[in-house]
Amino acid sequence: MAGHSKWANIQHRKGRQDAKRGKIFTKIIKEITVSARLGGGDPNMNPRLRAAVALAKEENMPSDNITRAIKKGTGELEGVSYEEIRYEGYGINGAAIIIDCLTDNKQRAVMDVRHALSKHGGNLGTDGSVAFMFKHCGSLVYEPGTSEDKVMEVALEAGAEDVVTNDDGSIEVITPPADFIAVKEALEAAGLKAVMGEVTMKPDAEVVFTGDDAIKMQKILDALEDLDDVQDVYTSAVIEE
Repeated sequence: MAGHSKWANIQHRKGRQDAKRGKIFTKIIKEITVSARLGGGDPNMNPRLRAAVALAKEENMPSDNITRAIKKGTGELEGVSYEEIRYEGYGINGAAIIIDCLTDNKQRAVMDVRHALSKHGGNLGTDGSVAFMFKHCGSLVYEPGTSEDKVMEVALEAGAEDVVTNDDGSIEVITPPADFIAVKEALEAAGLKAVMGEVTMKPDAEVVFTGDDAIKMQKILDALEDLDDVQDVYTSAVIEE
């Protein structure tokens, strides 16, 4: 991956996420509702709910909205019942894509996902066609110049799986999904705030895109992320500017 900068790519991704802030509340509310339905309404006993509530607070979501979403999930308030569905597919040059949806209409969701892929040169795959290429984990990224020794000491003590220092100086902490919030909070308590943190599907190998192929691949990702039923899109593609 000559010339590939992990840090530049993270900044690129973060910038695109920030530009789509308008949809973030809707997605977080869906995630809180489903998490509460599946694992109960107590964040301390439900790691997935705890992560969703933490994200809501980071986005300055009002507490009333969070409480209402939890109550809809536990059945204390009436609400829409969302179904979790995962689709797998391919983008330009065979780049792997995982699309996680929360929907109240499975037929609409699959039609929209298939259309978004095919319209821009991708295609929908079968269950299991690309998921084996990814690892479900927590990821916390720290900017170049952050003390590697300090991150490693705190992260590993808090239960992280690995700490990776990239060629550009950025540092990534990998955690088990259930331990993501505990590791994140331990690092923050030590004065280490991540630039980006998420529970994600991390690709085992990346495919770097430049030029026209990068533009085409980004169109696929944008089209998928703009769908109302889509919660998260994971890919092995790295878009270089």
